[in-house]
Amino acid sequence: MSSSALGNEPQHTTLPPSHPAPHHPRTALAARIALVMLLVAELMDILDQSVVLTALPAIQSSTGAGPAGVQWLTAGYSLMVAVGLITGGCLGDIHGRRKILLIGTVVFTTASLLCGLANGPRVLIGARVLQGVGVTLMIPQVLATLHVTFDGQNRSRAFGLYGAVLSLANVLGPVLGGLLTEADLFGLSWRPIFLINVPVGLAVILLGRRFIPESSAKKADRLDLTGMALSALAIVLILFPLTEGHAHHWPLWCFAMLGAGLLVLGLFLRHQQRKQNHAPLIALSLFRGKQFSGGLAAQLMLGLLCGLFFLTWTLYLQRGLGMSPFHAAVAFVLLAVGELAGATLAAKSAGCFGRHLPQTGALIALASMAAYGLQINSRQADMTLLAMTAPVVLIGFGLGMVGGPLADMSLARVPHHNAGSASGLFNTAMHLGIALGTALTALVFFAATGGSPDGALNRDAFTSVLWWVGATLALMWALMFCLPKQAGSQAD
Repeated sequence: MSSSALGNEPQHTTLPPSHPAPHHPRTALAARIALVMLLVAELMDILDQSVVLTALPAIQSSTGAGPAGVQWLTAGYSLMVAVGLITGGCLGDIHGRRKILLIGTVVFTTASLLCGLANGPRVLIGARVLQGVGVTLMIPQVLATLHVTFDGQNRSRAFGLYGAVLSLANVLGPVLGGLLTEADLFGLSWRPIFLINVPVGLAVILLGRRFIPESSAKKADRLDLTGMALSALAIVLILFPLTEGHAHHWPLWCFAMLGAGLLVLGLFLRHQQRKQNHAPLIALSLFRGKQFSGGLAAQLMLGLLCGLFFLTWTLYLQRGLGMSPFHAAVAFVLLAVGELAGATLAAKSAGCFGRHLPQTGALIALASMAAYGLQINSRQADMTLLAMTAPVVLIGFGLGMVGGPLADMSLARVPHHNAGSASGLFNTAMHLGIALGTALTALVFFAATGGSPDGALNRDAFTSVLWWVGATLALMWALMFCLPKQAGSQAD
């Protein structure tokens, strides 16, 4: 890749005979287009994780979905992604990362069209799950390709851009959801929030096929099917009862499934230990150093925070304060401005401050979250967009400083032949955290509101959610002590 386009010529990308080199010259323009397509693929994933948030009341009214259906519109997507990301990363290592990314984009784009045409909650939830299948193939290839393509400062800058896109997408989704739902284009109400993916997905397919360089791992020769089945079963057995338990008043089968999930997880880890020299699904050597393990745990906390905060915040804004989808979208714009500023600062400071940069961001977000909670308690139903501007922008600013540096430092010491597996694990941690956070809303939000649109109930429930979010931020800050203290240093 051209040195004038963020990176040097790729030094570690493996191109086996079955994956011939791209047929176009690696010009600076081609390099930039490849990077943009990778980031757009990541953008689509995070957008569709959050795009339904501000549209939820309209979707619920249009389709007749109940509280459980509302949860599954987000949890079903995250659950499917969490189940399949590790496998998706290994498929990229084996068959070529560009090839698997493009296949995933085809599945995702088709599923987005089905979401836009859905006429009931079951069809919509099913199409959302299919979107998740596409994401499991797409997203591991993004981090893996960035990891094997860039080195040194260029690598930090590329991950800085990745963090900026991640931060922007987290809040751009609710903004788009609110604006498109409020606009009611062609009388389609919420449906354009999914249909917009179709032209974007087609662009990624066409341009990605031409400009994204192919890469794979020499050591990857076959897929661990037993490990894939055990990991998927463990995640389903753990997340399904957490998501459905509240709706069924926590019957015995929920706890039985949780216990079975932990048992299957143990079997999976035991199986991976035996497979370490025979193409395992996960290279357990990745966990020997605290840099990757601690970063992975911090990423899980970041996902949990997003799953818990964004879903409940949009319900608080629209039900607790009576805002329209448009005004709720404006609130997300405030958060987006802060996140983009924080991510831009992180990208410009790439590789300069070690773990101090994301830890400072976590502390800024924590302090701002506390200030926001005090404001909500004092103003109650009289809270306005103008009043919440300062804490919301600062919450976004703090979170924006976390994503890119966390990914960069967590993956810095991963061998390139394990890039797909590590990327799959890292993305799994995010989506597993989002699914856990969404499931947690049943305990800390819906248990208090009962799905009621009553403003006072929704305000009180959201205030209690902020305590959980604050605790999650504090734990994430502590886990980041596992990252390098100084730029360029190695964590043990």
